[in-house]
Amino acid sequence: MKILHSIVLLIGLPLLVSAQGLMTPEMLWQLGRVSPVGVSGDKTQVVYGVTQYDAQANTKSTQYFSIPIQGGTASKIENPNNLVADKNLSRDGKYKLSHKAVHIQNVTSQDYYPTLGQSDAYIYDDLMYRHWDSWADGSYNHVIMTDLATGEELDLMKNKLFHSPTMPFGGDEDYIWNPRSHQVLYVTKTKVGTAYATSTNTDIFVYDLNSQTTTNLTKGMMGYDNSPAFSPKGVLAWLSMKRDGYESDKNDIIVEYRGAKYNLTEHWDGTVSSFLWGEKGKNIFFVAPVDGTKQLFVVDFPGSARKMPTVRQLTKGQFDVVNIVGQSGSTLIVGRSDMNHATELYRVNLKNAKFTQLTHVNDEVYASIQMGKVEKRMVTTTDNKQMVTWVIYPPNFDPTKKYPTLLYCQGGPQGALSQFYSYRWNFQLMAAKGYIIVAPNRRGMPGHGVEWNEQISTDYGGQNMQDYLAAIDDVAKESYVDNNRLGAVGASYGGYSVFYLAGMHEGRFKSFIAHDGIFNWRSMYGTTEEMFFMNWDLGGAYWEQDNATAQRSFNEFNPINHVAKWDTPIMIVQGGKDYRVPIGQGLEAFQAAQLRGIKSRLLYLPNENHWVLSAQNALVWQKEFFRWLSETL
Repeated sequence: MKILHSIVLLIGLPLLVSAQGLMTPEMLWQLGRVSPVGVSGDKTQVVYGVTQYDAQANTKSTQYFSIPIQGGTASKIENPNNLVADKNLSRDGKYKLSHKAVHIQNVTSQDYYPTLGQSDAYIYDDLMYRHWDSWADGSYNHVIMTDLATGEELDLMKNKLFHSPTMPFGGDEDYIWNPRSHQVLYVTKTKVGTAYATSTNTDIFVYDLNSQTTTNLTKGMMGYDNSPAFSPKGVLAWLSMKRDGYESDKNDIIVEYRGAKYNLTEHWDGTVSSFLWGEKGKNIFFVAPVDGTKQLFVVDFPGSARKMPTVRQLTKGQFDVVNIVGQSGSTLIVGRSDMNHATELYRVNLKNAKFTQLTHVNDEVYASIQMGKVEKRMVTTTDNKQMVTWVIYPPNFDPTKKYPTLLYCQGGPQGALSQFYSYRWNFQLMAAKGYIIVAPNRRGMPGHGVEWNEQISTDYGGQNMQDYLAAIDDVAKESYVDNNRLGAVGASYGGYSVFYLAGMHEGRFKSFIAHDGIFNWRSMYGTTEEMFFMNWDLGGAYWEQDNATAQRSFNEFNPINHVAKWDTPIMIVQGGKDYRVPIGQGLEAFQAAQLRGIKSRLLYLPNENHWVLSAQNALVWQKEFFRWLSETL
């Protein structure tokens, strides 16, 4: 079955197109979400999936398509592995890798007391009793090799108290075959309990099928090691961070060649997001944040320590290169987005870096709405540095009018504020509601050098808060900004930023929205799960009285200590299954606001984690977001 790729999965959308030609929450959740599968074996087709959400049924479904690399008509396909080789199959097709949860430890009351079949208790002797949005039940993700002829399964991690894929976000990218399929490489963290909670050290292990032995390929490399991939010539590369406990350390590309390890990006002042070996194995393409965007780079592989690798930026523009799908000669296939457009697939001509759009899944929707302008603005910070700030204007912006304006506070804290397209914090939707959005690349964001990225650690309430205020003050000088209608919004570290700004904004803002934000560092330290980021970013524990850095974090930079200065309406959003920023943070903040007589609202989402994943809950989130702003701005 062939269909025009410009109308893929958009049946029924005209019924939801807004009469006034502006983006709506319902329309946002009708957009098809493009996810690449890969380039076909003969290098002629690009295979991808399109996920569609049915908000009324609160479900989602994915269909797969192929489209010629040179462009043309998309064809619906049933099985993407008919065109793109299944990476989990061995070279001879006899074995397949997968993973499953294997129960190893006794944790539940029924594990310990099987006769008490109606009991419902968990028993723990160490940390990591819960992670992200689930409680530990004694099961561990293990890599499984299945004999496709007999169905026999071999657990490559038998009896190990380790996870592969890694928790909480790892998938089958965490394990691969070597080129001859006589070894399996997998990523795992070997620490357990409290050591697990305080460490970021993952390693790449090699299981040899012939000897049935396992070796640690990255022993002595103390940070994150992940994303292993072999070149066409059989050379292994992976991503690596140096320092244990620092989750946002510089991410480098490491290559193992003839028994030695080489850091290809060591002398480059940036951090790598993802990579792909070139077809000839002589270079590696990678994506990295730069200057408020994410762009495509290439580093050569000299094959010798005597030759210095060269890093070159291939693309520039007001967009994000989201991922690299594959290569076909002088053409690279990538995903690309910007603040007004969800991810679509493009081909990039490697000779001139020219982009050509391949998929057009959401073109009809975009053609039916008016979009606001996204402008890059340079703001001078309080320490006289230049800061990239994105300003998003309402559709049909009229500079003779005055507009309510929102300061957007990015999470992370070291997450790139680039040209991303969000289905929750959607700037196009906010602009369609008549708001100007100010989104600064404050201290702590990658893409502006390692020093800028690292400055925020142990300085959560310091320079980056001044960066926020510098951005909103700079834009607020414009005649079209209504200074009596300024708001600040954000989630996670952005939610912390809102709570902190509420106690020191000196009357700038008239409304706040904080989603899953940190309100009380002491209770946060006692209830969050991955302790490494707390120890690194705060400088230690709250009981370390002689640790001046930690004491500053837990006192001066603790939002709860500044509640006496709160005087502005605030809406607080909290997920019930958020174990990263647990429920007490939102409840404490709401209770404080209520008891102080401040107009406030709590939006509690009992079955959501740190994100909002349900379509209907996301629509509620959007509607409440704008209802609050309409009441307070």
